[in-house]
Amino acid sequence: MEATSTFVFILIISFFLGSIPNGELIGRIFFSKDIRATGSGNIGTTNAIRALGKKAGYAVFVLDFSKGLIASLIALWLCNVQMLPASSASAVFTVNDCLAASFLGAAYGHIFCPWLKFRGGKGIAVSVGCLFVVYGPIPAIIEVLGFFIVAATTKYISAGSLTAAIMCPFLGFFIFWGDWLAAILCAVVGITVIWAHRSNIQRLRNGTERRIGHSSPEQ
Repeated sequence: MEATSTFVFILIISFFLGSIPNGELIGRIFFSKDIRATGSGNIGTTNAIRALGKKAGYAVFVLDFSKGLIASLIALWLCNVQMLPASSASAVFTVNDCLAASFLGAAYGHIFCPWLKFRGGKGIAVSVGCLFVVYGPIPAIIEVLGFFIVAATTKYISAGSLTAAIMCPFLGFFIFWGDWLAAILCAVVGITVIWAHRSNIQRLRNGTERRIGHSSPEQ
């Protein structure tokens, strides 16, 4: 499998792994409930907690995190099998490019889920799963710390999520400096995750976003 075929295959398989709607499946199978009919209507962790309870919500997080991690591990394995260069100006696609493709594919599969009319989650858990491979453990932990510090300080989960999404392009360009395709693909993911939080951004501006520990939005 040549480099171009490897890149495209990774993008496709990561998209379909990312598209597994864990929140919807858990709601349907174990609770006979469509979580899209509750709260924000998305299939991610926060809404799963709201619709199905904490245990089910945390299960959704683990499964969404895992599909991102698995997508990037598959990409890394395929790159090693194909012996692609880690980074080279002369290479069509590098390992970094293929890892970034797995990140883009998994995040887009989750956010634009084809099984749910291209409506899914907001991409945080699946993205963090990818980043432990794509960026490496230390940058991924920096992302997680950014999320927790801002979420704990502001009491808004969405503010923490947006912080992690904003950090993503900057870390991507720092890590992949000179490998512009990889850096740009990672930046596209970060920007898309911010876009997926557009309703949260509007509620934060209006002062109506739900705070951690509050059963109703702040007024």
